[in-house]
Amino acid sequence: MLSRLALLPINNIFDLFLALIDIIVVAFVIYRAMMLIKGTRAVQLLKGLAILVVASFFSKVLGLDTIQWILEQVRLAIVVALPIVFQPELRRALEKLGRGKFFARPLSYLGEEDMSRLISELVRATQSLAKNKIGALIILEREIGVNDFIETGVKLDAVVTVELLLNIFEPNTPLHDGAAIIRGDRIIAAGCFLPLTDSPYLSKQLGTRHRAALGVTEISDAVAIIVSEETGTISVADEGKLTRYLEEKNLRETLEDLLLPRNNQGATAFWLRRGK
Repeated sequence: MLSRLALLPINNIFDLFLALIDIIVVAFVIYRAMMLIKGTRAVQLLKGLAILVVASFFSKVLGLDTIQWILEQVRLAIVVALPIVFQPELRRALEKLGRGKFFARPLSYLGEEDMSRLISELVRATQSLAKNKIGALIILEREIGVNDFIETGVKLDAVVTVELLLNIFEPNTPLHDGAAIIRGDRIIAAGCFLPLTDSPYLSKQLGTRHRAALGVTEISDAVAIIVSEETGTISVADEGKLTRYLEEKNLRETLEDLLLPRNNQGATAFWLRRGK
């Protein structure tokens, strides 16, 4: 094979070299684009598109003409709708490209020890807020990003500490009424506005913070911690469901179940106890 390659004219080898560069560059750009939308709702949309493509293929192979016709109409509508649906991601990609951050390294997930420290800081801060009946809403971003809501608040990008959380939710301050959004072990923004749930079954005793917590967890996999300003009650929202009246131990266990890998929970118990 190498001997044949050596006999080729130099321009063919050069063309081969250019083709390899072309493939590598395109693959890298696609990889960076995937990293850009990773952790956003766009990932779920792409999964839906993949399902439609697979369904279209099988309907064609099996000769399901009616289903094939329906999928073709849906495909046409999707082509028109894609720029609108992906508008936030496209805008963010162009902004990063303009700032030279498109090729920056993607955000890394917290390690076991760092996540344990984060949980301890959150529990301590929440207990202090509840004791003084200071309302608070803390959003923990997970796989599905909440960048649209981050943009509505004040950018901070600061390490999560008890003191910082207490200062953010101090009454009569600019950031008190909004939500603080945490990505990894950093508070990305505070004073953020969130969508309210439309659930008709929610108790009328619950205020805007609880409705906003349920709203954001209905459209993403984020975890929300709520402290009631009226009663000091601590609640956690996840997947559109609300768990109320949490004490320190219950709150710690709930956050551990939601945020720590299940196969590592036993190993992290030591770190959680240290943070008490």
